[in-house]
Amino acid sequence: MKAPKNRRVFVIGYGAATPLGKTFAKTWERAVRGESGFRKVTRCQVDSLCNVVGEIPDWDPRGYDFSDEKEVYNWNASFVILTMAVVKEAMENAGLLMDKDTAPRTACLIGSAINGTDSFRIAMNNVRDGGGLKVSPYLLPNLCANLPSGKAGMLMGFTGPVFSPQGACASGNHAIGIGSRMIRDGDCDFVLAGGVDMPIIPEIIHGFANMNATIKINAHDRAHDDPLQASRPFSLDRKGFVVSEGGGVIVLAAEEAIAAHGLQARAEVIGVGWTSDAHHFTRPKKETIVRAIRETIDDAQLTPDDVHYINAHGTSTSRGDETEVDCLKEVFGDRLKRIPISSNKSQIGHTLGAAAAIEDTLTIEGMRQGLILPTINHIPDPQFEGLDFVPNQARKTHHEIALVNAFGFGGTNCCILFRGV
Repeated sequence: MKAPKNRRVFVIGYGAATPLGKTFAKTWERAVRGESGFRKVTRCQVDSLCNVVGEIPDWDPRGYDFSDEKEVYNWNASFVILTMAVVKEAMENAGLLMDKDTAPRTACLIGSAINGTDSFRIAMNNVRDGGGLKVSPYLLPNLCANLPSGKAGMLMGFTGPVFSPQGACASGNHAIGIGSRMIRDGDCDFVLAGGVDMPIIPEIIHGFANMNATIKINAHDRAHDDPLQASRPFSLDRKGFVVSEGGGVIVLAAEEAIAAHGLQARAEVIGVGWTSDAHHFTRPKKETIVRAIRETIDDAQLTPDDVHYINAHGTSTSRGDETEVDCLKEVFGDRLKRIPISSNKSQIGHTLGAAAAIEDTLTIEGMRQGLILPTINHIPDPQFEGLDFVPNQARKTHHEIALVNAFGFGGTNCCILFRGV
């Protein structure tokens, strides 16, 4: 194999769809205002106290200029069309055009945690109601993890590698990490990297509820009359995450490709760290998470003293938040009290395989705007005394080095370090 080119990797654009808005611009606008995007589930019916979710407002797969009734009927795994929309937004945001030079040098890596589960659900109902001949011939493509990237390529015209990094709730960071390595080594000049998940279906909602991962809202909970308060990472009364739908895509580019095509860098990917726990399928392990964070900082050839802000995984589960704080204390020591920490999941919930990529976009835009988004719905927990979770309101501050944590089922951990430009 050829020797790696050791090129620097930059972010030149991004797109997102979240419970705060179906575009990045709408998401950012509401996030800065400290809003959240939760409501009682409308996409399906569930029999559970875990019935508050994050749904993309006004999302209609028929509403895009590349989609019509036939397209929606055939591609009934919602993550396919959402991926196409977010990739399109990201490329337009970056100003990246496909031509004979850029198309073969552009890859697309979109991760997901549940892939086309909704399409499989439709097929099962069709078998039950009408027999095997009622199963769509598009079912198997709808279930292929790489298909959303492939469909995005058909829409936008890139012909570099397309595949799906499967890292559960860390998938978005895995995509960015792998994509950055591909650009660094010279395999590609551009990579569309991120994650998309559309999990608002009964089986997924009930499954999370039955494993006690999502918040059960009884009559005495403060979210009972105000669903907007359901997600509260690092808060005294946190009780579980809010499952949400969404997608995030970041456009990565080699330094020389930016100059050659008249594009603009917005941040640099300076560190990637990834580990696995070999411990439990849902319970995090401190030692291997600590190693992931340390390896991320070491990959950037920096020290913990250089980090200005931490965008935490911060799911709003009791054990998860506690473990993450313990890990951060191990890495940063007493200095952790002087580092702002916030969780975007307080506003958008847990978008599973899309979470890290969405949080990366918000982190980068925050560095550009000189803003740290808040951890809303926050009631201080005495066990976290002295830590700065940027409670309830966005904060105006200059910060150049930001760490984004992501951990997933199966004990998979991936962290990314960004430098603002």
